[in-house]
Amino acid sequence: MSNANQNISLKTSANLTQIRIVDVAVVGGGIAGKACALGLAQLGLQTVHIAPDLNEFTPAPLCDQWGQRIYAFSPGTQQLLAHLQIWDALDQTRMQPVRDMRIFGDRGEQNDQLHLSAFEAGTPQLAWIGESNLIEHTLDQASRFQNKLDRISDAVEKVTVDANGVTLQLQTGDTIRALLVVAADGANSPIRSELGILASVESYSQSAVVANWLCTHVHLETAYQWFLPGGDIVAMLPLPNKQVSMVWSTSPENATELLKLDQAGWSDKFFAIAGGKITHQLGVLTLNSAPAAFPLRKIRAERFIGPEHNPKVALIGDAAHVMHPLAGQGLNLGLRDVATLLNILGKRESFRLPNDLVLLRRYERQRQGDTSALLWVTDKLKKLFSGTTGTERQLRNWGLGLVNRSHFIKQRLIERALGEVDFE
Repeated sequence: MSNANQNISLKTSANLTQIRIVDVAVVGGGIAGKACALGLAQLGLQTVHIAPDLNEFTPAPLCDQWGQRIYAFSPGTQQLLAHLQIWDALDQTRMQPVRDMRIFGDRGEQNDQLHLSAFEAGTPQLAWIGESNLIEHTLDQASRFQNKLDRISDAVEKVTVDANGVTLQLQTGDTIRALLVVAADGANSPIRSELGILASVESYSQSAVVANWLCTHVHLETAYQWFLPGGDIVAMLPLPNKQVSMVWSTSPENATELLKLDQAGWSDKFFAIAGGKITHQLGVLTLNSAPAAFPLRKIRAERFIGPEHNPKVALIGDAAHVMHPLAGQGLNLGLRDVATLLNILGKRESFRLPNDLVLLRRYERQRQGDTSALLWVTDKLKKLFSGTTGTERQLRNWGLGLVNRSHFIKQRLIERALGEVDFE
């Protein structure tokens, strides 16, 4: 049940200021923010969602065009979207199940690989691959029909926390008063900075080049990843209708050169890398979207709630953590933040308000362990495969083969990647 009161008006000497009173304010317009705002409203909490351009609903993807922002969605993410009554509303013809993953080392030897199979793991699929704008469009549509949710196209200029809640001053001059604020405002989170929550930031000195391709060979519902000598990583993720989405992690200098390539240049590049195995596996690749690049870094907030002395704000998604894309878990990790917060608030004792310190401590405690483990593993893998010494090459490639031969270790890896959530 909502704890929000009616809006109140405060008369000043200059004008009449309207203050909007709500239970929760979610700040940030990405997938994590949209999913969190919808879920909070479905819990019966009076919720406002604040971000620039929220009045511009994401259009549905066009049938013959595919978005550049492609994500791998874990079964845990699927559970969350089903809980939000979103999953069945997605156009399933644009969602590609992944039933196998094949990861190859950089020596080119047959045994330097890791194969993860949904069949061996006893699960229908390991993940789904889909477009960001497909998910956002469906979340936007669902938000229109949620009477506990209001969307405000504006930006937050000032955050003031007191013993009872948070006051948000917006650029338009409006004021929002919330018991709890959820900061989903991105890797450079202004709210995180304003609250004085420190974050460790490490540049990987790499950029991710992304593009979609048509391929002449069937991808067999398999996600491929090649570690290349020198530290580059090329992933090819399956899409419907004999398409794949590429994520190539490389130096900023090489990323600049890759963006200049024409179709012939790309074909030569694919023949030249990974011993030609990319074209052997997928056939002739024809560019189906304009390539783009973005910098890669690792970010982890020291705290997931704030301010320290009187927490009334919870960080989710990129505001709390950013990781290297080699594991394909960045968005899934952020949506696990959402799922955890919704679980805690949905199961809270009747006498606790949404901003109760006990609830916020529960959220931070549950999320820090999962986040720290995944960021640590991803970071160490990236650095291990960036090493250039003979010992490092031997160790990492031997490790792939060792893990591939251990059913127990592979099962634990798959269980971790599934990220299943209990909403009961």
